[in-house]
Amino acid sequence: MTLILVAILILSFVLIATERITNVNKAAVAIFAGTVGWVLYICWGNDFVVSQHDGDYVNFLNGAMATSSNVKQYIAENIFLKYVGRAAEIMLFLLATMNIVEILQNNGCFDYLTQWIRTRHAKKMLWMLGGITFLISANLDNVTTSIMMLVVMRSLVHNRRQRLVYGSAIVLAANCGGALTVIGDPIGLVLWNQTAVTASNFSFSLLVPCIIAWALPTWWIGRMLPERIDIEWYSLPYRGDDTNLNLWQRLVMLIVGIGGLWFIPTFHNITHLSPFLGALCVLSVLWVVNEVFNRKLNDVDKMADRRMPRTLQYGVIQMMLFVLGIMLAISVVQETGAIRWLAGVCDEYIHSVWIMSVTAGAISSVLDNFATAMSFISFYPLTDVAQAGSDYLMAFTQNGVYWKAIAYAAAVGGNIFIVGSMSGITLMKSEGIRMGWYFRNVGWMAMVGALAGLGAMRLIQEW
Repeated sequence: MTLILVAILILSFVLIATERITNVNKAAVAIFAGTVGWVLYICWGNDFVVSQHDGDYVNFLNGAMATSSNVKQYIAENIFLKYVGRAAEIMLFLLATMNIVEILQNNGCFDYLTQWIRTRHAKKMLWMLGGITFLISANLDNVTTSIMMLVVMRSLVHNRRQRLVYGSAIVLAANCGGALTVIGDPIGLVLWNQTAVTASNFSFSLLVPCIIAWALPTWWIGRMLPERIDIEWYSLPYRGDDTNLNLWQRLVMLIVGIGGLWFIPTFHNITHLSPFLGALCVLSVLWVVNEVFNRKLNDVDKMADRRMPRTLQYGVIQMMLFVLGIMLAISVVQETGAIRWLAGVCDEYIHSVWIMSVTAGAISSVLDNFATAMSFISFYPLTDVAQAGSDYLMAFTQNGVYWKAIAYAAAVGGNIFIVGSMSGITLMKSEGIRMGWYFRNVGWMAMVGALAGLGAMRLIQEW
């Protein structure tokens, strides 16, 4: 049964990597692998529980007979719910941030980005698009940011080839910016929830590598553009059908939404509660502000006519389901002991954090950055500093270099091929970009930038 569960996980990874060929949504594949895996696990639960949790199971029985019903009850209450709780923390955080963005979007808080970015100077627009995307994705999730910025880019640039270039730069910036903070990418969020990293240490350690991984290929991409481009000139859209906010009210909502997300790490340090509770707190405050500012619309039919960002909703909901499926699929294989065996093999024959991170980056370029990172993160348990005993084991303590190197490598490795991240797949679907064109014109630059950033991380770590 262990071999069957491992085969299901590997097959699901193959289907995820070939989503463009099979046209099977990778979120559906991940959910299928996670649910079927746990159903099969519980059918052979007695063997797995005895081999992996013998002592805890005996305490759970407390003298009762080891029946099939007792085994299933133990798995459901003591094993399965633990992993569901971890996945639910990530999903609830993403749900809160999605709704925060939706409220801000509905009230026109991002409309001014179009006005700020609008310029005929091609390289100036490239750096403005990339810089704003980098900063926003560090505070929101990278998929939401990339969708929003691709919409802004499409409203300005009408030449398709130039849209491919600018869209690729947006994907690079979104993935690199998201990797910079624990709330910008689900990978960092998982590590933060598991106390493998702290928010400030994680960001300080990845600041230079992420900037290099973004800025170096962006500079190269800029050489592909002409000096000047033709853009669409238009005024801000009329939003009388969904909001009546003036400029200062929109700025207040933007400060409450984005500023509240900045406060979440501090909230977590003070209360030690899960970060998703802080995100829900920010959502509730922003929601109240939204109701107060839009109170004139509360009693009219226009409330039902608000424009909803369906594209944004679909992309983030798909990411949430994908995250849930991957975490459940990997956790069931982890409970068989197979991942622990593979970690032992890596320790014996590789025994290098940096080789592991380069491998993670290479795999994430064709698979998916989150699925890759979760696989490598599940290899090793979090080690106590007092029990580390060697420099190599120190890499697996809190704020150890292994967690940060894997998070960075998996995130920026997804930039090498466009199918390596959900942001890239969003660009592929919206612009019809081909993987060959992307790698020839952008992917190899992203690979050089990623390796340069990883080299900088190693130098900083040794220094």
